[in-house]
Amino acid sequence: MLTSGDVIDLDLGLPEGEEAGFRHPAVVVTAQRILNAEPSVVQVVPLTSTLRGFYSEVTVEPDGHNGLEVGSAAQCQHLRAVSPARVVAARGNVGLATLTRIREMIAVILDL
Repeated sequence: MLTSGDVIDLDLGLPEGEEAGFRHPAVVVTAQRILNAEPSVVQVVPLTSTLRGFYSEVTVEPDGHNGLEVGSAAQCQHLRAVSPARVVAARGNVGLATLTRIREMIAVILDL
């Protein structure tokens, strides 16, 4: 079962334009109470190892818990809903502090 903040590998298929595609790491941002109900889709933010310094991205450094090997950027501007069937593997979890920063940036982007 997925947990909020999990770093997972997804098969996102062929990308269109500037969206993330192919096999890609992502952070699960769906609320835990929703995940507990086994939803048909979950909300994720793709990660990239290309650090561009965009305001809409949150830097995630590798540590012993998140399963990342290199510094990455959570691309909050690429928030998307995907089927849990797209999950290929689980790596770890970013933790509450980083998850909160990602969710706060999503709130800015969506003007919530």
